[in-house]
Amino acid sequence: MSASLQLNGVVIDDTFAEAFAMKASRIVITAHTLAWARRAAEAATGFATSVIGCGCEAGIEREMAPHETPDSRPGVAVLLFAMSGKELAKQIERRVGQCVLTCPTTAVFAGIAEGEAVALGKNLRFFGDGWQISKMIDGVRYWRVPVMDGEFVAQETTAVVKGVGGGNLLLLALDTDTALAAAEAAVVAMRALPNVIMPFPGGVVRSGSKVGSKYPTLSASTNDAFCPSLYGLVGRSELTPQTQCVLEIVIDGLSEADVAAAMRAGMRAGVALGAAAGLLRISAGNYGGKLGPFHFHLHRLFGADAA
Repeated sequence: MSASLQLNGVVIDDTFAEAFAMKASRIVITAHTLAWARRAAEAATGFATSVIGCGCEAGIEREMAPHETPDSRPGVAVLLFAMSGKELAKQIERRVGQCVLTCPTTAVFAGIAEGEAVALGKNLRFFGDGWQISKMIDGVRYWRVPVMDGEFVAQETTAVVKGVGGGNLLLLALDTDTALAAAEAAVVAMRALPNVIMPFPGGVVRSGSKVGSKYPTLSASTNDAFCPSLYGLVGRSELTPQTQCVLEIVIDGLSEADVAAAMRAGMRAGVALGAAAGLLRISAGNYGGKLGPFHFHLHRLFGADAA
């Protein structure tokens, strides 16, 4: 193991998370009630944990009060990330068409004003079968599509910008209960910040991966160095016999600073629980610094706390 420091008894590894450049967009889903806006947002961000198999990574950023939304109704902000603008545009249109257009009382708007414009309601308007109409407000075009509960309103385009994906923390704990408590606390702290999502279920992933596999058809496989059941069996384990559970949190953000802030908040939440609660170490996953241009060094993220 590399050099480390201890805060509240928790070892912070002297390592870094390696993240990648992605394309990102925010959309705002509104509805007659917040509950229906959230249902649409949850559906639209389903099966969006990893670009490895899902095409995009997406999640709910935050809930929005009526005074914050374009149509003065309750809303939910959703962030979506993909490896290319073309793929992201495809994912946005599919997910809005299948999960937002279909959901009672919803409307959808761009959540980012500046960037590369991609279709939001531009093509979905054709569902109106010729009955759709458009309206320009302050130079922005909106489409009104007749549906059985009234109208589906959609802004014509949304913006795609540069983003950062793959920031991460590894939480090493005495047991499952401790690891879950630490992960849940970290996710709560991260979700309080803007411009970030944790795309895995509940913000947490247990199937951390490494690049490559003994099977040629797989590009990624289980991170055996952090698997407690393989301690003593793999050539180089990162664990000790006391570590019985490891959970990972993956963070996507609109900027490098956003991801760094979220990681810092998550680490501090874990440290606040402390070793007395069973959290042993905080580490991070990387690929030797050769694949991703963004390196989030854990000690540096703590700043003065890590001096």
